[in-house]
Amino acid sequence: MRVKDDMNILLTSAGRRTYLIHYFRAALNGRGRVHASNSEYSPALQQADEFVITPLIYDPGYVNFLLEYCIKHDISAIVPLFDVGLPVLSQAKRTFMKHGIQVIVSDYSVTQICNDKWKTKQFLDENGLTGPVTFPDIHEAKKGVGEGRAAFPLIIKPRWGMGSIGIYSAGTMDELDVLYRKAVKTIFNSYLSYESMSDRSRCVIIQEKIEGTEFGLDVVNDLNREYAATFVKEKNGMRSGETDAAKTVHHPGLEQTGKKLSQSLKHIGNLDVDCIILEDRAYVLDMNCRLGGGYPFSHLAGANVPAAMLAWIEGRPADKDHLKVEYGIQGIKDIVPCILKNYQGNIA
Repeated sequence: MRVKDDMNILLTSAGRRTYLIHYFRAALNGRGRVHASNSEYSPALQQADEFVITPLIYDPGYVNFLLEYCIKHDISAIVPLFDVGLPVLSQAKRTFMKHGIQVIVSDYSVTQICNDKWKTKQFLDENGLTGPVTFPDIHEAKKGVGEGRAAFPLIIKPRWGMGSIGIYSAGTMDELDVLYRKAVKTIFNSYLSYESMSDRSRCVIIQEKIEGTEFGLDVVNDLNREYAATFVKEKNGMRSGETDAAKTVHHPGLEQTGKKLSQSLKHIGNLDVDCIILEDRAYVLDMNCRLGGGYPFSHLAGANVPAAMLAWIEGRPADKDHLKVEYGIQGIKDIVPCILKNYQGNIA
């Protein structure tokens, strides 16, 4: 396919991911503009070349709003950055493609496996991968403890969860009861309520607590769902449920785990994976089929998934150097205050 003279990219639900604005702009190298959208004003919007405030993702007019914006601004591709938006935009891929706009998002079935932590556990079991012992509700958890299939401490978390919202650790049955109710209340007082409404009685899962060395993986597939690379990072710090500091490492076992996930899941683009190694065994905790909060540490070490994506969008092979990292690169996120320009309404 001929390389386009220009290529405008829209990053949806951009939030505070200003670094992704810069990564995509550098990858475009003057050949196009980086647009960003969000339902509230956010730092990433003012870093973009152009931005738009959208309706909420579950608003009936959300997809048409984005489509009209993309047509007006000659957008070539959309890169969604928020778990809640992935299934919505996945179902709308054909609508955008009719207008020559690619949505870089996995199939709807893949978004359902990744967004639903109970389905994640079932997927891992079916494909010979290991996750923590997991119960779909409090009754099953209590039964599991009584039968010796699990022991305290137990982790309580939203089934359709993101970040650190509604996650608690229970050390006793009494704490399990109290914190389970607290998790349910937290869910329905937040945006997690959207997906959780589909199964209110099982909107919280309970897992055994695995304590070991924490790692993050970027598992990269091309747009044809074929495996491209796995980048492994050892986590050194967390903040609000997101990786705050990490170091790239060579770990053949986790690289193999990434490859197996790729071939079993058949996602598109980046898969953000949380793992723990305990006694030489890899436990997969979470999967997010998008560029995640740990990706910058791969980028700092030489990877360039945005550039690879742009090549694939044009039907070209990605530069092999963009799918490699240098090992031993330690990174940490910075907090840089900024003046809000063109401020509109609430702040995300």
